[in-house]
Amino acid sequence: MCCRNRPARGAAARSGRPASGRGPGAADRAGSLCCVPRLSEVITALDALWPPERAEQWDAVGTVCGDPEAPVSRVLFAVDPVQEVAEEAVRLGADLLVTHHPLYLRGTTTVAAGHFKGRVVHTLIKNDIGLHVAHTNADTADPGVSDALAGALGLRVLGPLVPDPGDPAGRRGLGRVCELDRPETLAAFAARAAQRLPATAQGVRVAGDPDAQVRTVAVSGGSGDSLFDRVRAAGVDAFLTADLRHHPASEAVQQSPLGLVDAAHWATERPWCELAAAQLDEISDRHGWDLRVHVSNTVTDPWSSHHDSSGAPN
Repeated sequence: MCCRNRPARGAAARSGRPASGRGPGAADRAGSLCCVPRLSEVITALDALWPPERAEQWDAVGTVCGDPEAPVSRVLFAVDPVQEVAEEAVRLGADLLVTHHPLYLRGTTTVAAGHFKGRVVHTLIKNDIGLHVAHTNADTADPGVSDALAGALGLRVLGPLVPDPGDPAGRRGLGRVCELDRPETLAAFAARAAQRLPATAQGVRVAGDPDAQVRTVAVSGGSGDSLFDRVRAAGVDAFLTADLRHHPASEAVQQSPLGLVDAAHWATERPWCELAAAQLDEISDRHGWDLRVHVSNTVTDPWSSHHDSSGAPN
């Protein structure tokens, strides 16, 4: 059940920004004939996309704060629930912030504003903004984080890298095995990633023969060096992920001609925000909700600069 349109909340709520840059939203098309959903209705829709029971046991997903009965007319998607993003949500006049990364992954005994995470909670609650997290349940979804990454890179998805045994259709799971339209060198594929993924201070690192031909690729948004056994078993030519550590990467290139492409963690997961926003847009249209969906423009990659090594002689 929807509640009717409500007054805008403060100057920030009068923002005229278009929804996610994807054109007019339901509010623009139907005006006051549309209804404003409650937070509980929006959360039900998000949980249908990314069921919380499919998250890893160690994960912390779901709603962090927010009144279930509160009306929601603007939603902001982002990778990280950091203060800069919370302030962006306030400026936008958002009623709900949806992030990929949890705010309190390991739990807490306090949300005091003297701590940087507590300050995020205080900022959101003081401005009537809910916070909802979809993490590993979004990683393995169909479509999920790695589908969005593959789409950003222009790859054709063949199937999950680590299939979900609970999915008889074989579409859900961690990572994706993909194929390029035509073979290209590892160097060209890395350049493709650097051009199509969001820019970061790290850029894109490469290990392996730059002239090696790449036709099949495994991708996994976020940290992926725990997946090397699965990648080798898939028999792909290259693996694109993030946060590759020295020893697993060194062992991987010693064991096989596998090419490695290491992009920044934030950059490999940012495409999911666009995918998730489009999914909620479609749900909003289907229900006739007066809902605008936005994607954060805040770069929350923690690294701020990069210097090429000249260093001491080896």
